[in-house]
Amino acid sequence: MGAAFLNVEASLTGRRWLGLTPDQDRMAEAMAQQTALPRPLCQTLSRLGVPLDEAERYLAPTLKELLPDPSVLRDMDLAAARILAAVEAREKIAIFADYDVDGATSAALLITWLRDLGLASTLYIPDRIDEGYGPNEPAMADLARKHDLIICVDCGTLSHDALAAAKGADVIVLDHHLGGETLPSAVAVVNPNRQDESGDLAHLCAAGVVFLTLVALNRLLKKAGQTAPDLIGLLDLVALGTVADVAPLVGVNRALVVQGLKVMAQRRRVGLVALSDVARMDTAPGSYHLGYLLGPRINAGGRVGTPDLGARLLATMQEAEAQALAERLDALNSERREIEEQVRIAALAQAEERGFDAPLVWAAGEGWHPGVVGIVASRLKEATNRPAVVIGLKDGIGKGSARSVSGIDLGAQVQKLAMEGLLVKGGGHKMAAGLTVEESKLDAAMARLAALMDKQGAGALGPKDLRLDGVMMAGAATVGLIEQLETAGPFGAGAAAPRFAFPDQKIGFTKEVGQGHLKFSFSDGMGPKIDAISFNAAENGLMQALTQHKGQRFHLAGRVEINSWQGRQSAQLRLEDAAPAAG
Repeated sequence: MGAAFLNVEASLTGRRWLGLTPDQDRMAEAMAQQTALPRPLCQTLSRLGVPLDEAERYLAPTLKELLPDPSVLRDMDLAAARILAAVEAREKIAIFADYDVDGATSAALLITWLRDLGLASTLYIPDRIDEGYGPNEPAMADLARKHDLIICVDCGTLSHDALAAAKGADVIVLDHHLGGETLPSAVAVVNPNRQDESGDLAHLCAAGVVFLTLVALNRLLKKAGQTAPDLIGLLDLVALGTVADVAPLVGVNRALVVQGLKVMAQRRRVGLVALSDVARMDTAPGSYHLGYLLGPRINAGGRVGTPDLGARLLATMQEAEAQALAERLDALNSERREIEEQVRIAALAQAEERGFDAPLVWAAGEGWHPGVVGIVASRLKEATNRPAVVIGLKDGIGKGSARSVSGIDLGAQVQKLAMEGLLVKGGGHKMAAGLTVEESKLDAAMARLAALMDKQGAGALGPKDLRLDGVMMAGAATVGLIEQLETAGPFGAGAAAPRFAFPDQKIGFTKEVGQGHLKFSFSDGMGPKIDAISFNAAENGLMQALTQHKGQRFHLAGRVEINSWQGRQSAQLRLEDAAPAAG
């Protein structure tokens, strides 16, 4: 193990700071010399693994270059042919979607494309509490009696019995969740995570799979000499689904999000305009807005309200309906936050009692709302740097969500437990999974899952290291540089945002804002002062240390961002960590 960055072995939040590897540092230096790009940008590109000769092309990703041929996915041609046949014959089509953002965006993509061809479709999203995740036999049987074709999006790959119940109708699955050894009976199962797929497109979310299906459909329409619906205008939905589902922002996903953000900035989709306004978005959309402002509100319907609200909002063309739906989702999101906080406090206490150093942290409670257990599992994972499971119990049955950390494959192990009979059902992908368990088997199931996590090294994980791209001087943090850094984005899963350290800084004014957040300024004594914001600083010890500094200087670390206020822009540090400077 090499030396800690700036010699910070244990920061104020207990983390070790790590910089670029020697090889990455050499690559960044060579890139800066050959491309004339700013060194901080080259450090970020080097850390992201961008080869020197591809740097400038990486900064301008295009779908023309990165979009794969849809036909490389198994069953894609079968799916496209069957959907087009249904359109031409004016058949009745139902869309069965998951209740999260990926499901909502996937459904809205299909609804919009079919509507552009003059065909209405039926939307069906199951109730999280009464029906649970994915297709179920009663719903599929009922839909089959009234429709010729059922398209399952963001679900269905493991739903053998439910799809078999759809007698009299054809079924197509467009999904991305981990497949089993056998596939359900369907006309087509298009899924880059089928076991017989290459895995080259495993990073796609369901919205990405649906978009590729629409590309295949448009190709068939054009081949037949027919006018095809516009797909570029749908990229805002694909970007939203990709970011909100925490899909890795690599390969074609990166191009989809970059182009989708441009489409969203045009404010043409009335549902997203209404939602952006109630969320008080006052800047051009970025991946942060999709993941933390829009996504949670669309999810709120499926978590604590009516499950189809989000998809309806994204698909509507009526401004009045969009406004009403957006306001309803915003209110539900506030309700969700209150429920989540109650469960979070209880789950954290329970998991701490079991021990945060275990290879799996988990908690289960009677009456915990199934709509928030996934979010709370994410909070546990972030707090402990361990795979986490949170389960709500009712009438002897537990319904839960699991979240993993980088390098630990969770979905396959949850699926393994289901095959072993320890779970009623379970599945997902590497970073997230859902499960249902009998309360009598809960302890045994969690012990088995912990053992499987331990085999992958989860028990050896230390406190989460803070990885930094380099050092930045206060005078270098300009709006122009930050704009250049953003061209290496979008940032998110699989492509962490750039973080820099400001060494040996003097703390200026400090002020608590909101509930436990810290606003302050800092400088190195030579350049200008920079404003900074640290969220939840009261919880992690940063507020006490920085407000009671008594002249002590600090190394500060975090993301540099643009702060817009009353038409003016300035550089700001979003502080994530700090450490006392030596001497």
